[in-house]
Amino acid sequence: MKIEVLGTGCPKCKQLAANVEIAVKELKISTEIVKVSDIDKIVEYGVMMTPALVVDGKVVSLGKVLTKDEFKKLIAK
Repeated sequence: MKIEVLGTGCPKCKQLAANVEIAVKELKISTEIVKVSDIDKIVEYGVMMTPALVVDGKVVSLGKVLTKDEFKKLIAK
């Protein structure tokens, strides 16, 4: 699994990345977490609002700081 946190480094983007990292550790899953701050790469996903979350190439959240529990529910689907 590859998880990308899209954002320019704002506090909300950093909080989303932290929540994702905590959730991944608690779930004990093997994944790659990448922080993407390059505007061109963010736009390539069609994202115009950050923070955004991409799981295995699919945008799953836009403009929201998911809690660790919300993220866990999201990837459990």
